[in-house]
Amino acid sequence: MKSLWNDADAAACKGDDLALRVYTSRLLGASEDLVMHGGGNTSVKGVTTDFFGNEVEVLYVKGSGWDLKTIEKPGFPAIRLRETRQLAELDELSDTDMTLQLRALMLDPSGPSPSVEAILHAIMPHRFIDHTHTDAIITLTNNPRGEQIIGELFPDCLALPYIMPGFILSRQVNDALKNVDLAQYKGIILMHHGVFTFSDDAREAYENMLELVSRAEDYIARNGVAQHPTAERSVDLAELARIRRAVSEERGSAQLAILDRSPDAQGYAAREDIAAIACRGPITPDHVIRTKRIPVIIDATPAAGVPEVAAYAADYRAYFERNGSDELTILDQAPRFAIWRNSGSIAFGSSVKECNIVSDIARHTRWAVQTGESLGGWQALPEKDIFDLEYWVLEQAKLGKAGTPKAHQGKIALVTGANSGIGLATCEALGKDGATVVGLDIDPGVEAALAALGATGIVCDLTDDDAVQAAVEHTVALYGGLDIIVCNAGMFKAGERIEAQTRDTWDRTLAINLTATQRFMTAAIPYLKLGVGPSILIVGSRNYCAPGPGAAAYSVSKAGITQLARVAALELAADGVRVNVVHPDAVFDTALWTQEALASSAARYNMTVEEYKTKNLLGKEIRSSDVGRLLSALASDTFGATTGAQIPVDGGSDRVI
Repeated sequence: MKSLWNDADAAACKGDDLALRVYTSRLLGASEDLVMHGGGNTSVKGVTTDFFGNEVEVLYVKGSGWDLKTIEKPGFPAIRLRETRQLAELDELSDTDMTLQLRALMLDPSGPSPSVEAILHAIMPHRFIDHTHTDAIITLTNNPRGEQIIGELFPDCLALPYIMPGFILSRQVNDALKNVDLAQYKGIILMHHGVFTFSDDAREAYENMLELVSRAEDYIARNGVAQHPTAERSVDLAELARIRRAVSEERGSAQLAILDRSPDAQGYAAREDIAAIACRGPITPDHVIRTKRIPVIIDATPAAGVPEVAAYAADYRAYFERNGSDELTILDQAPRFAIWRNSGSIAFGSSVKECNIVSDIARHTRWAVQTGESLGGWQALPEKDIFDLEYWVLEQAKLGKAGTPKAHQGKIALVTGANSGIGLATCEALGKDGATVVGLDIDPGVEAALAALGATGIVCDLTDDDAVQAAVEHTVALYGGLDIIVCNAGMFKAGERIEAQTRDTWDRTLAINLTATQRFMTAAIPYLKLGVGPSILIVGSRNYCAPGPGAAAYSVSKAGITQLARVAALELAADGVRVNVVHPDAVFDTALWTQEALASSAARYNMTVEEYKTKNLLGKEIRSSDVGRLLSALASDTFGATTGAQIPVDGGSDRVI
């Protein structure tokens, strides 16, 4: 481990211990080998004034929801130090009461909840306390000879057996500290859990952590293998989509399935002993909240189905029966990640963020497991210890607080013509409703436009069949499947009567509006059939049934895709794929309408621009967002019994009605 300490950056804290605490916490958070995704916690002791102006000794400890990598001062709620230490002397304290008491001791009750290990931080006498879940040391504590190895390698550390986090861990450490002089130690190693270092000097506490971890890394380099087999193979995307659907069905809601097919992930998945070494439990119990106890192992070619997922769920129910009680509510039985033989690992979750956390844990786990095997084997904690953390009362309390999921949470949507207008508005609406969105457009600006929405933009010429196929497959490879497609891309050129219609206008309009839509559907349908609540949405036009002069190519193309949608609704209903059409009219906040074009059109009707915008029965201006919200609603369960529908979005047109 290399120290990232910088004298100039530290000096900028200007004697402010809390600022220094933020600085060294971020140094720790910068290394995933030490902490991942909100893991680890740090603290500093100091003096401040309360509401009445009285000086109070406080513990500034990392608050819930903050990540050491990006933490700031508000991420360290101040709690009264003397009273927090008193909690460690109690004979009993439930985790629920501990949480309530820690909040009661906060100087600012509106701040984040203090870490569940706040009491432990308080009872250590040093000013700066650092706590990490470092891969290297956890790997050694998971060894069958773990206690012996730790004792020999860290004679200057107090090593304690695993015990549940929270009050009982604080009591364990508190009792231990009464019998030892902590000044003789550089740190405390909690078996199967993590490491504490401490000092009155921020730099010393930080660099002590690095020195202990480096010691573990050196031991591994001398006695084991830290570089593991790799492989590179292609994967069947249809099989990935099928796995995703099976997991989604088991969990009862759509899940993303983000595949890690990196060489090391595929090398791990190709091991003949993968089921034996990957299913002993997590490398540290903290991970069980994110990953469940074990992954599901899936055969290389599930093809006809994914029976492993159903078997996993049955095994999970048996696990609950063995360890649970009537007071506990069983969690869903779906896996959080899979080892797909020869293909890599798959993280399941309802958002990209959730999946990325699981993927990172899986990546660190496979390194620790394989490294541990090279050191003579690795062993997880007993099943009951892992269960107790998974069903910790503080985690159970969250079940009743879970809000209603968004309509498209965990779904994957692909939208064409996404750079502006209706396409961009649809991407925004789908994203707000929880979908993971990919947008296609020939305009390179689509990448930035979609990034601003937290979505993915792909530059794609929809008249290029290979590019369309590649875009669909890229989306499936990114997120595991496809549930919603929106066929929106199109062009409109008016003013050419039939006898003067140029070949270019006719050919390009039909190629973009009609043929490209058919090609896009053709590429997407095989994956939609494997989707969750799959839906095809077509953006038509009022012109399909109420055409105007000078727009023959446009009107024909929109009538054509309407008919295409009707046939698709008939063909795909048996596969559960719904197909519906919206017919917008006079949507003026799109790239098709310039101020000059608006003024010219309004003048033909002897209207002002504002009058022209609202020349419908409802007198309402139609915006791209109106169309986008309707499209998102049509893809939701609200319209789960609707297919083959055609819905106008035009404020009411007497010509259509």
